Amino acid sequence: MDKRLFIDVHIVQTVPPANLNRDDQGNPKEAYFGGVRRARVSSQAWKRATRTAFAQHAPEHDHATRTKRIVAELAKRVSARTGLEADHGARLAAKLLEPLGIKEGKKAGDTAYLLFFGYRQLEDIVDLIAGQATDLAALDDEQLVAALKELPVAQKLQSGHPMDVALFGRMVADIPSLNVDAATQVAHALSTHAVELEFDYYTAVDDENLKEETGAGMIGTIGFNSATLYRYATVGLHQLAANLGDTDAALDAVEAFVQHFARSIPSGHQNSFAHRTLPSLVAVVVRDDQPVNLVSAYEKPVTKREDHEEGLAELSALSLADEYERAVTQWGDAPVHAAVCHTYASGSDTATRLGAAFGEQQTFPELTAGLRGRLVELLKQSA
Repeated sequence: MDKRLFIDVHIVQTVPPANLNRDDQGNPKEAYFGGVRRARVSSQAWKRATRTAFAQHAPEHDHATRTKRIVAELAKRVSARTGLEADHGARLAAKLLEPLGIKEGKKAGDTAYLLFFGYRQLEDIVDLIAGQATDLAALDDEQLVAALKELPVAQKLQSGHPMDVALFGRMVADIPSLNVDAATQVAHALSTHAVELEFDYYTAVDDENLKEETGAGMIGTIGFNSATLYRYATVGLHQLAANLGDTDAALDAVEAFVQHFARSIPSGHQNSFAHRTLPSLVAVVVRDDQPVNLVSAYEKPVTKREDHEEGLAELSALSLADEYERAVTQWGDAPVHAAVCHTYASGSDTATRLGAAFGEQQTFPELTAGLRGRLVELLKQSA
């Protein structure tokens, strides 16, 4: 695929009191931006939430995992497929991966770093020895190494990537041949307005000790904040197609990413705050020049205006529309596609303003289907 296409995803989302992503003190992460303190959710936290959402909606063999236990994961599959006892399966798995040169961790059987790979890729490695596993297990270590050294184990991890790995990439510093360039970049989510850290002082009652003690059985505090967040991510369709080796698969991945990035949310302290919300606005913009993060719309913090009825989320949506139009006008980089889904009343001034910037309001299913259709058209035009 020669044509460069970037799919920018812009989201405005309000979250109630929550602690989505903790810092080293256990408090919600923050950032200083535009002269004021903002709520922040790291890109890593939202990428993990998105990957977790993938796993809930994909067949198990299409799942990916990031772990130090690749040897153990491979060993389980060797034993399951070949009927070998667990210790023989573990020995074969270790010897299969040994030529890759993956550094060993401090704990026996672990690698020194997290590896990101797909379950299907492990099954492809098992395919290499499944028919001769019993004979291989009978060899001594020297004979086994000689028998396995020519097998294309590395190639199995260099191809057939699951959607997660293709989107978010893989970095193995000491084995560059295993690296996968990420097709997706995710920005840290920032509140569009100034935020102050608050604390929830909570107590827990001992249900079996009510007669003897009248005080609390446990006392503690949890830091929290509430915010309207601006979230941004971009997907390079050309890189995604290269990683997956298939344009149709790349289109599927784009659609899945937009779906799950928009609907997912980090789970920090979720049981305490039940903070799951859906976005007020999702806008997708397809560009053939470069991605554009519109966070500059909020360099001046959004503030509630007493003479206007709009809340912070609606004012944030209007600021995004203004910044988007300024960027297109001043830089002359008109996108090849734009669409928006929002929750503001049809016919309202806000809906009219958003329509002028991004196009007519669509439902979320219409937005994702329309995005795919437009990408197909653009690829056909460039063929």
